[in-house]
Amino acid sequence: MKKFFLSIGIAAFCFGYFASYIPYSMLTKMLTSGLLPGMNGQRMSGFVILPMVATATFMAMYLYLTLSGWWKYATHRKIFGVSVPWPRWFTFVSGLCTAGVIVTTTLAYTFEGISIVFAMLLMRGGTLVIAPIVDLIAVKRKRKIFWPSWVAAGLSLAALFVTFSGKAGTALTLVAIINIVCYIMSYFLRFFFMSNWAKSTDVDEKRGFFTEEQMVANPAFWVSIMVLALIGAKMEPASFAGQLWVGLTQFPFSGYLGYAFLIGIFSYGTGLFGSLIFLDRRENTFTVPASRVSSVLAGVIGTYLLAIFYGSKFPGSDELEALALIFAAIIFLSYHAVVEKKKKAKYTPKELVRAVET
Repeated sequence: MKKFFLSIGIAAFCFGYFASYIPYSMLTKMLTSGLLPGMNGQRMSGFVILPMVATATFMAMYLYLTLSGWWKYATHRKIFGVSVPWPRWFTFVSGLCTAGVIVTTTLAYTFEGISIVFAMLLMRGGTLVIAPIVDLIAVKRKRKIFWPSWVAAGLSLAALFVTFSGKAGTALTLVAIINIVCYIMSYFLRFFFMSNWAKSTDVDEKRGFFTEEQMVANPAFWVSIMVLALIGAKMEPASFAGQLWVGLTQFPFSGYLGYAFLIGIFSYGTGLFGSLIFLDRRENTFTVPASRVSSVLAGVIGTYLLAIFYGSKFPGSDELEALALIFAAIIFLSYHAVVEKKKKAKYTPKELVRAVET
């Protein structure tokens, strides 16, 4: 497995994140905006699709951890004489935060009047702002923040202000704002736990953290959705829980079940590659912008494809201005990567292996 980490770097993980995010964001927007064949513009609530999306994400998680053999890296406990994977307290909390990220990300692309680019700029801009804060307050493993990372974070913050000041900002509802805030807070706690217990040169430690986090996140996501859906059986169909019940009992027979499963699978793809990027030992002020750039690029492509082929709105001028600031951040991140590569070129073979196993 060391050869795998030697031959693949953070750039490859960013590409995987990018490749998963395009179909994930597009399918979510198309299904909830009535753009799929036969829907004739009839919108479908984001809450209605959540039960099946959660089921597909759960299945994708179990298959990946089983096929990769990563279960063995988790902490184990004996229960009735059988050794079973068991999360530690910090991976348990981080897993719950990850479940929150999955829910809020999917819902962010379902709100009416909010484009993929706009929702993405708000979410990504927020995480870019908190990245250096986490680096500075990390208790066990504080990291030096290099100046290119500070510049990239500053440009990302400027992009966030431009996004809010534009016309699209008026489309934000209270529910959408709460969703974005929950997304950012979930990531803040997750980055904090990763920084203290997983961002190191120990590959097995990273695998263990990832496995324990995932075995909490996706089951928690699925169970919470199912419990709320069952509660919704006694409530009005228009209520939050009522829509989940409709999604559990009626949506599977709507003819669009396959699309929801694809959303769930690609959602797990973004979670998988995103986590591998965040677990890189370098500071969050570098790894977070690296992943955010990948998703923003994917969002731009997805938005233009929907506009060209399905008649959706093109990004507004304010959104394009914010994107320009994000792209400017890439230049400084690239400079950082080049400097790191030159440093590694001076390592001995043994030191090089340790350096790229992150």
